Amino acid sequence: MTATASSTLHVARSAERALQLLDAVVSAGRLPLGEAAKVVDLPTSTALRHLKALEQHGWLDRDDTGRFSAGPAFLRLALTSLREGPTAHLTAVAQPHLDRLAEATGESAYLAVRERSQAVYLTAAESSRAIRHTGWVGRTVPLAITAVGAALTGDGSPVVHRNVGAVEPDVSAAVVPVVGPDGDVVAAISVLGPAQRLKGKALDATAAAVLASAEALGHDLRGRA
Repeated sequence: MTATASSTLHVARSAERALQLLDAVVSAGRLPLGEAAKVVDLPTSTALRHLKALEQHGWLDRDDTGRFSAGPAFLRLALTSLREGPTAHLTAVAQPHLDRLAEATGESAYLAVRERSQAVYLTAAESSRAIRHTGWVGRTVPLAITAVGAALTGDGSPVVHRNVGAVEPDVSAAVVPVVGPDGDVVAAISVLGPAQRLKGKALDATAAAVLASAEALGHDLRGRA
């Protein structure tokens, strides 16, 4: 291997490690050095070098306890993607439906799409209650074992998928797929809330509201195609 090829390979590996760390931190929301290194299977010293570089360029931020989270550069890119990227039309059409859903149920409503083996939460309408589910815009969760995953990987049938504690303990979810102009599942609408409140008849009523919201959004998307 020539010196040039070796240098190119080193740069590629370094970039891959940095991106893996960025993905790990953003997916988790906030991670300390040790956990970030463990997630991507890197020595702590190597992980720290890449995390510092990401912090220096604004991709990550670090709080007083040493935990890393998404930085201003990443957030700016994410917001630009939401406004102008391929999901811009979807999020724009979905937002009024989420707003009405959150108001009707009193819980936080989310829109998610599939990204490989994960679900990505694109936008939300938060509950106005003091105790509420919040902070999942931009977060990814696995498709396996989650209600949103079941909705996104299903055949698009108008079925409410429910789950409790799949990702966060004591959180209930009611999720319904959204079918686009081509008849494929393009997204999922969900309501998340505290399990102690979102249960029984309250969960049944919320599930019905999510189902109606997903069907209305799908109708709007097909009508605007």
